Amino acid sequence: MSLFTHRAYWRWSAGVQFARLPATMAPLAFTLLTTATTGSYRLGGVLMSVYVAAEMVCAVPVGRLLDRVGPARGLPVLLLLTAAGFAVLAFAAAAAAPGAVLLAVVLLPGITGGALSGGFRTLLADTVDDGLLPRAISVDAMILDGVLVGGPALVALLDMAGSLVPLAAMAAACVAAALLVPRRAGERERVESGHDVPPVGLVACLPWLCCAFTIGLLTSTIEVAPLPLVQRLGASETAAPVVIAVLTGASIAGSALYVWRGKIGDPRLFLGGFVVGGLVLAADLGWAGLIASVALVGVCGGPLVAATSVNLQRVLPKNRRSAGFSLSFTVQSAGFGLGSLAVGVLPLWLPPLFGVFAAAIAGAMLVAKPARAIGTMSVTS
Repeated sequence: MSLFTHRAYWRWSAGVQFARLPATMAPLAFTLLTTATTGSYRLGGVLMSVYVAAEMVCAVPVGRLLDRVGPARGLPVLLLLTAAGFAVLAFAAAAAAPGAVLLAVVLLPGITGGALSGGFRTLLADTVDDGLLPRAISVDAMILDGVLVGGPALVALLDMAGSLVPLAAMAAACVAAALLVPRRAGERERVESGHDVPPVGLVACLPWLCCAFTIGLLTSTIEVAPLPLVQRLGASETAAPVVIAVLTGASIAGSALYVWRGKIGDPRLFLGGFVVGGLVLAADLGWAGLIASVALVGVCGGPLVAATSVNLQRVLPKNRRSAGFSLSFTVQSAGFGLGSLAVGVLPLWLPPLFGVFAAAIAGAMLVAKPARAIGTMSVTS
């Protein structure tokens, strides 16, 4: 069956995009909300920090709970609880609750939302066959780029109707995602859940977790720093969107090429692209160097995400996948946060070198055991 006529996949894809949408809307939505209700945009930033911290801390424990009850049954409950959390936050803001109350309330969607990506990724393994998995992940990465851009734009549009409307839309997106969670996968979960599998060793997952960390670390040094990157070349701030456009376009192109090939590929090749791209970015070689380095990181980023995800699935037992994928997304988020922090406190040439170092470490880990982790997906993997 072709992926593009695979109805179950597109149902899964619609569900996961709705589940992701609130996280892409949250930074701007929280800022506009607190500015309108309390007069402090800084409180919005703190709300976002607390929300992300709750997601990261609770992602693995809640993911483990999903593994126990089954993602097809647990995800709708988590999504409805997350929707309720956003609704309570909106009501608290409308009631002019103090900042401390808003900070406490925002924990609710953060606690339940951290494992959503891991749960949906686990369901993907039961939604498409192994042969379609690399294409499925790559297509999802392309759509995700659109969601990342569309989330803030949607907030800006909805805010014209009121500062509480974006939060209502975030709650509605969670409800829509709950309705779209694939049900057929639940039958396979019930059949397989009776066979407990010993926990996978961290050593087997470590190279792929390092790849996930590298993706967040290096891409954040570009996504967070487009303005200083162009100012370093003497350009005005109006040129900053060019950097993001090149990164996004290259990422989509890389994922599209990956979809066309339909193979996992060698992650070391993509890590090598990260190393070269990061070194050129740090070297400050003018406009040509900036565009080339950003394009190289982008075109390798989408395929590296797909290869990391497919290979991580190989080493995760079926009854640990939600927790394992939640850990992977948390590690990638940690890399993004550390990269963002590095851009804020260090000279501009230095943060990309951290990404280069992380990519080199991940590649070295894969050199040690390439045969068991890299290659074409098989039914028995």
